[in-house]
Amino acid sequence: MFHIIPSTVSSKKRVLSTFAHEKTDRVPINYLSNPSIHKKLANKLGVRSDTGAVQQALGVDFKELMPKYIGPPLFQPKTGKKVNPLWGHVTKWVDNDFGGYWDYCDFPFSNASEDIIAQWPLPSANDFDYEDLLASCKQYKDYAIHLGHPGLCDIMNSTGMLRRMDNIYMDLLLETPAIIDYIDRRTQVQVDIIERALHKCGDYIDFIWIGEDLGTQHAPLISLDLFRKQIRPRHQLMVDLAHHYNKYVMIHCCGSSSWAFNDFIAMGIHAVDTLQPEATNMSPEYLSTNFGDKLTFHGCISTASLATTTVDEITQNVQSVLATMKKHRGYCLAPTHLIQDNTPVENILAMYKTVHKLGTY
Repeated sequence: MFHIIPSTVSSKKRVLSTFAHEKTDRVPINYLSNPSIHKKLANKLGVRSDTGAVQQALGVDFKELMPKYIGPPLFQPKTGKKVNPLWGHVTKWVDNDFGGYWDYCDFPFSNASEDIIAQWPLPSANDFDYEDLLASCKQYKDYAIHLGHPGLCDIMNSTGMLRRMDNIYMDLLLETPAIIDYIDRRTQVQVDIIERALHKCGDYIDFIWIGEDLGTQHAPLISLDLFRKQIRPRHQLMVDLAHHYNKYVMIHCCGSSSWAFNDFIAMGIHAVDTLQPEATNMSPEYLSTNFGDKLTFHGCISTASLATTTVDEITQNVQSVLATMKKHRGYCLAPTHLIQDNTPVENILAMYKTVHKLGTY
C-alpha cells in the first residue's frame, strides 16, 4: 500500500531517542482507532484485524501492555449493557450513521450513599498475572512498550463515569469525603499494580502512560489552583513511581490544556498526548515555540480533520505538522484520539504514507 523504508533502528530505540530529543532515523508512529474503522482499514490493507497486522503495516512503534486480571468477579453483568470488570462503569450501545459506540449510563455513584461508595469493590494488585505480562514483554521487546493508557490514574473522567461529570467537578471543589476517599483508594490500587508490573518487567518497559482531560475546546475545565490541589498530587504518585524505575511518563489530556504544561514539566512528565490543534493554544506552532525543547509531543493529527477533509488536505496537514514539530526532535505522529468510524480509509492511509515519506531526519 505504501513503502516503509527499512531501518536498523528498533522501534524501542526510535521512541526512546525521541523522548530524549536525540537524533534518530524518523519520527515514531502510533495508531489509535475505533473497532469499526479498524476493521475497514484492515480490509483495505488485506490483513487480519485481530493480529496486530494493521499496526505492522502502518509502521507503528508503540505497544501497550497491561497485566491481565485473574481475580474473582467484582461486579454482576447487566442485560444489554457492559459492566467494566475492574471498576464497575456501565455502558450501553448507541447507534449512529457509521456504526456506534458504547456510552456511559446508570452512573452508580450519582445518588449512592456514602456507605455504598465506601464499600465499592476495587481490584487487588495481587489478582493480576505478571508472569503472562513478562512473556508479552519479551514477545514485543523491540517495540516501545508502555504500561497504561489515557485512563490510567485519571481522576475526573473515571470517577465521572460512576458519579456523572457534573457531580465530580463539585466533589473536587467541595472535597466530598466519600468521593475523595474513593479516588485515593482507586489511585493507590493503580499505583500498586504498576509497581508490581515494573518490578517484574522493568527491563522491558519504556514509559508509563497516564491521563486526565483538562480542557474544553476553548478554556480549562478546572482552575489551575484546583488542578494543583486535587489532580497534581495524585498524578505525582505515579510519576514518582516511574522515576524510581527510571521510566518516562506520558500524559493524555484533551482540549485546551497547555495551561498545565509548565506544571507537567515541574512534575517530571516527559511527553504529552492528544494535542488537539483546533483547541485554544494547542496549535503545533504554539506548542513547538513554547514547549518544544522541554516536552515530547504525541498526536497533533486531528481526528476531526481526518474524518471531514480530503486526501490532499490530510497530506498537506501532516507535512505542515512534521515541518513544525520535527525541529526539536521530540515528536511522535499519532491521531489526536481514536480514529472515528466516519473517517475515509483513504485519509488514514494518506496520513501514514506522508509520515513515512517526510518523517525522516
